[in-house]
Amino acid sequence: MIEAVGLTKRYGAKTAVYNLSFQVKPGTVTGFLGPNGSGKSTTMRMILGLDQPTAGHVTVGGHPFRQLPNAPRQVGALLDAKAVHGGRSARNHLLSLAQLSGIPAARVDEVLGVVGLQDVARRRSNGFSLGMGQRLGIASALLGDPQVLLFDEPVNGLDPEGILWVRNLMKQLAAEGRTVFVSSHLMSEMALTAEHLIVIGRGQLLADMSVKDFISHNSADFARIRPAQTGTGQEAREKLIVSLGEAGGQVLSEPDGALRVTGLPLPRISDLAHEADVRLWELSPHQASLEEAYMRLTQGAVDYRSTADQLAGFAPPQPQGYAVQLYEPPVVPDVPTQGWYPPPPPGENPYATDAPPQTPATAAPVPPAPLAPPTSPPAPAPATAADFVKSLGDAKPDETAAATDSTEDAR
Repeated sequence: MIEAVGLTKRYGAKTAVYNLSFQVKPGTVTGFLGPNGSGKSTTMRMILGLDQPTAGHVTVGGHPFRQLPNAPRQVGALLDAKAVHGGRSARNHLLSLAQLSGIPAARVDEVLGVVGLQDVARRRSNGFSLGMGQRLGIASALLGDPQVLLFDEPVNGLDPEGILWVRNLMKQLAAEGRTVFVSSHLMSEMALTAEHLIVIGRGQLLADMSVKDFISHNSADFARIRPAQTGTGQEAREKLIVSLGEAGGQVLSEPDGALRVTGLPLPRISDLAHEADVRLWELSPHQASLEEAYMRLTQGAVDYRSTADQLAGFAPPQPQGYAVQLYEPPVVPDVPTQGWYPPPPPGENPYATDAPPQTPATAAPVPPAPLAPPTSPPAPAPATAADFVKSLGDAKPDETAAATDSTEDAR
């Protein structure tokens, strides 16, 4: 068992942990929760004798950690999975720890199999992924087959299969009568793994109770009901709301049309609906999750909060007289304003006229060309480019030159 009494730790003017008292009992998985900077890591370091308390004391099995004979045989811990010599293989790392604690070498191969690293036992740890490093750290904690185990974020970097394995491992260790103390920020995982919770905020104890009691004490349970949408649905809805209010219930309307009722148990709500002759399509209880209860309890102990930054500094300046949320920049058509335009195929230019091309006002006036003598009516324009080329080949030299000139004018 782990027992802390009046545990306090100060670093200069900063108090990391203040007057913290709790017990971690064997046979259950105890979750250790709290916001960033709340003192969880400092508390675990004081349990393991890595930091000396400013005041108070903490014991493991009735003794301070530093006074435990052959402590690795009695306490196993994972605080930092990266605390491994990168040049050593996984097996050599565990073997060195075993030799320091008088643990047989055969135990090294056993824990490598437990954590699933037997196939990479001779690989250097600096090539391990984050999840593989976590498995090696868990193997280090299990090496001495201890009765007390401390884990700080044990599922960090693990895949879903690895998370499930750690969850079952924690439960199995607790079922064997061991003391299992787990710190984590994953509320969903703690809800599935832990049976008891110790929650701290800004170094002080906020809660020490079972998971079920914690959720019940820090959330508002309610019933969700949905009256039948019949021809008189609105009248029946109003009649039911009045009936529930007169019975002492508080009714709120949900966005999807359902009703949220607090202050009345489900059987009483069902009886009131029956007495009011209102048929219900839905009548279900709602209980808050561990995450909702945790957020409600610790909302006043969070030191680091995000702002509602919408990248305002990178937004273009808005015109005067427009509201920022209403202004939309005008849509500019994607049409080039200058450049060369390819001519349409011959005979397909709908804007072609017999008028001479217009010139800019600043350009010098160009005298009109003399009119050619009347000739026979022009031949119809060829339908395709091939016909156009063929017509040029069949034309007389003067006609070919005229056609070439007209094509260049069109360009």
